[in-house]
Amino acid sequence: MVTLTFLTRADCHLCETARDAIAEAVAGRDVSVSEIDIDTDDDLAGQYGWDVPVVLLNGRQHSFHRVDSDRLSKAIEALGA
Repeated sequence: MVTLTFLTRADCHLCETARDAIAEAVAGRDVSVSEIDIDTDDDLAGQYGWDVPVVLLNGRQHSFHRVDSDRLSKAIEALGA
């Protein structure tokens, strides 16, 4: 199973767009998706600041700011999901 972590924050228009791209990329696949508001975690807020949204696949950064569903889908497929 692939683990996708979506780092976001409230009132982030890029995050809304990324959420749709993620939903499209994971549809029908064995992917565990979790969403974390970085403003609830001082370490994440310090690490990513204004670089949200961020997508991590199995703990490794895949994308930030803009999420391309096709690129994300291919990366998920390459990980076996």
